[in-house]
Amino acid sequence: MEHTGPRISRHGIENAGITRAGTVRWNLRVPELYERAITEGDAILASGPLVVRTGVHTGRSANDKFVVREPGSEDHVWWGAVNRPFDQQVFDSIHQRMLDYVSQRDLYVQDLWAGADPEYRLPVRIVCERAWHSLFARNMFIRPPLDALEAHEPQFTVIQCPGFEADVERDRTNSGTFILLNLGRRLVLIGGTSYGGEIKKSIFTVMNYLLPLDGIMAMHCSANVGDSEDPALFFGLSGTGKTTLSADPDRTLIGDDEHGWSDRGVFNFEGGCYAKVIRLSEEAEPEIYQTTRTFGTVLENVVIDPDTRELDLDDDRYTENTRAAYPIHLIPNASASGTAGHPRNVIMLTADAFGVLPPISKLTSPQAMYHFISGYTAKLAGTEKGLGDKPVATFSTCFGAPFMPLHPSVYADLLGEKIRRHGADCWLVNTGWSGGPFGVGRRMKIAHTRAMVSAALDGSLAHIETRRDPIFGLHVPVSCPDVPPEVLTPRDTWSDPVAYDAAARDLARRFRENFAAYEDHVSEEIRSAGPLSD
Repeated sequence: MEHTGPRISRHGIENAGITRAGTVRWNLRVPELYERAITEGDAILASGPLVVRTGVHTGRSANDKFVVREPGSEDHVWWGAVNRPFDQQVFDSIHQRMLDYVSQRDLYVQDLWAGADPEYRLPVRIVCERAWHSLFARNMFIRPPLDALEAHEPQFTVIQCPGFEADVERDRTNSGTFILLNLGRRLVLIGGTSYGGEIKKSIFTVMNYLLPLDGIMAMHCSANVGDSEDPALFFGLSGTGKTTLSADPDRTLIGDDEHGWSDRGVFNFEGGCYAKVIRLSEEAEPEIYQTTRTFGTVLENVVIDPDTRELDLDDDRYTENTRAAYPIHLIPNASASGTAGHPRNVIMLTADAFGVLPPISKLTSPQAMYHFISGYTAKLAGTEKGLGDKPVATFSTCFGAPFMPLHPSVYADLLGEKIRRHGADCWLVNTGWSGGPFGVGRRMKIAHTRAMVSAALDGSLAHIETRRDPIFGLHVPVSCPDVPPEVLTPRDTWSDPVAYDAAARDLARRFRENFAAYEDHVSEEIRSAGPLSD
């Protein structure tokens, strides 16, 4: 193997079993990766960003992710539909065939960090066969200084080869695509998919396993902080507004998706952002919009005119799940440290496709735990393979079940303890539909959502009178600055109040049915904090 690059670690890729390959390019920087990606024919240069296509996989392949059952982790992992067990011997077989596959190919290596707090930082290594994936990884994780790279010793390695597929009959996978997490070997294998999000979410899953075992809360949330040192967390699944709402020009962005909460405060896991950009508005989201015009950004599945190189962010011909992956420093008011103190506000976001949840509600501590464990939202088309044109109502526990290897009660207990200890206020914010369900109503105006969130964060809502929702039991403010009063009461926005009542009761029933799986793991106070019985 020939090794080249600005800095090469003395801890080689042999640690991951790679002993044969073509040229191994270590820690290439952005200009070099641009050149390689364009030369390889995988990317088109727009006026700044690099535009790529991910092929058949334009979202995560949730049904192709497995966790290797091995002695060191099997007693901790929450086995089931999310964390499906995979045989160690089959993993070894796939690993060996991947090593044979890369033996005749050039590789790209990025040595990076996950975790902005040095005390909880995880050194990781991302090995890719395509240059643009190496740039994606470089954008998404924390980039060590050059002088730290020679001594970089990875604690987890990802080998990502889109051109290598599993043999379904031989390997007992669901398809040729696979994402295999081996916690014992500290190794992730990804094959058969070019979707960049699999790289980032694999390491997120690793952090969600390691940190809670040491008493640190791992969270699928964005975070920002104001001038008065008042950090806020925004929990939510894809499409609920985590990235949009945390990119507030009046507050410092800590991170847009993945964080930890330790006894020292909150810290970002990443060094970049992975924003949905379909129909992105320059007026509504200027900071994120600007990244789609900036050198260093990778745009996934965004439509580009091959002649003029003009981007069309409104065109969804490839997918609704168009993405921009960019280093966080491209957001003008991003935190340089990626850390802050203890949160004063915890906001749980949902995109309610049925249009029945209030746009903002103040949560009691038991209600906060109930809604965190429930993790209700609607999956929107494109964020995962297999979703159709219509949103699908889902309950994803901890607002991130696909990335949580431990039992939900582990995360809930940690979050509840930290909220109580630090006195954080909790809110449920619906960024979904108003005036009716999807297809009838309209998406909540971003200006109204921003106004409600701002009022919660600056304390304006703290002393405003609330009414108790008769179906969901939530405490809803009767007024909010810069928000029409009728918007705060969903029933008043529907043309048919009877239809609203039926839809609300149906969603309340779904909440109760879903929560039945967790009732044995929570207190009576939390069990009683959900929607009211009929």
